[in-house]
Amino acid sequence: MPTVPNPSLTDEASPPVPPPAEPVKPPQPAKASAPPAAGAPAQSVADIALVLPLASPDYARAAEAVRDGFLAAAKAAGLAHRARVIGHEDGGVRGAFDAAEKLGVRVVVGPLVRDDLRALAASDKPLPLTLALNQFDDGTPLPPSTYALTLSIEADARLLANRMRDDQVVSVALIGGASPLEKRFATAFIDAWLVAGGGPPEVYAFEGASDALGALRRDLAKSSAQAAVVTLSGAQAALARSFAPRLPAFASSLINEPMERAALADLEGVVFVDVPWLVHPAAAEFAGLPRPDLGANALQRLYALGLDAFAVARMFVKGVPERLDVPGATGRLTLGDGRLIARAGTFATLRRGQVVPADGPR
Repeated sequence: MPTVPNPSLTDEASPPVPPPAEPVKPPQPAKASAPPAAGAPAQSVADIALVLPLASPDYARAAEAVRDGFLAAAKAAGLAHRARVIGHEDGGVRGAFDAAEKLGVRVVVGPLVRDDLRALAASDKPLPLTLALNQFDDGTPLPPSTYALTLSIEADARLLANRMRDDQVVSVALIGGASPLEKRFATAFIDAWLVAGGGPPEVYAFEGASDALGALRRDLAKSSAQAAVVTLSGAQAALARSFAPRLPAFASSLINEPMERAALADLEGVVFVDVPWLVHPAAAEFAGLPRPDLGANALQRLYALGLDAFAVARMFVKGVPERLDVPGATGRLTLGDGRLIARAGTFATLRRGQVVPADGPR
C-alpha cells in the first residue's frame, strides 16, 4: 500500500493513470522539452515546473495523481507548453529543484512530501518562488519565497467547528479514534471549537472491543451534548454513529469512502467537509476537465490538488498576487497568514448512500 504524503489523505491506492507526458529527469533537464505539438504557440519557454517524487516506491501513485491533475489544468488553459514536470527519486528533491532553475522557470510547484520540504529548508541554497504541496506540522515557518497549498485535514476541522457554532450548537460529544490522522482532526476541531466559544467537548475514545463499545453506548445515552463529532473513518465511523442516533452528527472526509450499505445507512445525514471536486462534480468551473477513474477518493483529492496547483501557480508567474480568490477543485483558495494558501472545503452529507451537497453555513 503506497504512502500518501498529506495528513488529510487516506492510504487508498489504485493503478496510476497513464502519464500524458514524460517527466523531466533532474540529471538531464535540457532534454525535458519536447517540441511543440502542431498548432502550439512557437514560444515554449517554461514558466512553471512541477517537482514530484515520481520515481519513489512509496509516493509514486500519489505523485502521478497530482501530476495528471496539474497537466489537465495546464492543457485546459492552453498553457501546457509553458509547464514542465520534473520527477525525482527519494532523496532527490534538491537536484530536481536545481533542474527546474536551469529551465528558467518563474515558479516551482512542490515538493509533495514533508520530508522533502524539510530537506529544502535545511539547504543553504535559496529557493525560487515556490508553491509547496505540504507544510510543516510543528509550526516551523516555511522557507523564504515559499507558499503552501495543502489538503490539511486541520483546515476541514476548523471549518466544521465554525459551521456548528454558526448553527448555535453549544455542546458536543466527540468520538475519537487512535490513528494519527484521526487525532489531528480531533485536536484541530477542539482548538477551533473553544476559540469559537463552544463549551468543553465530552471526549470519548472509540475502541473495537465489545466491552468498550458497550461502555461507549451507555455513556452516549447519558450525554447532554447537542451534537456528535465523529473523527473516525469508514465503517468505524458508522458504528460509532449508531450509538448516538438521536444527535445530529458531523465528521471529516474520512467517512467518504466505499462501504457496505448497512454502514452507509448508519451515516445517513452526517455532515462532513470534502473537496468540491468530489461533492460538486457537475460544477461549471470543472466543465471540460477530464475526470479519470482513479479508483480511490484519496487519489481524486490529489488529482484535484494538481488542478488547483496549476491554477494558483499560474497566478504567481508575474510575482505574488496582492489578492487571491479561486473557487478551486479542493475548495475556495485565498491568501492566508504565514504564506499559507487558505483552503475552505465544501459541506456534504450522505443521503441514501450518496454524497450530496449540504446546506452552507448559516
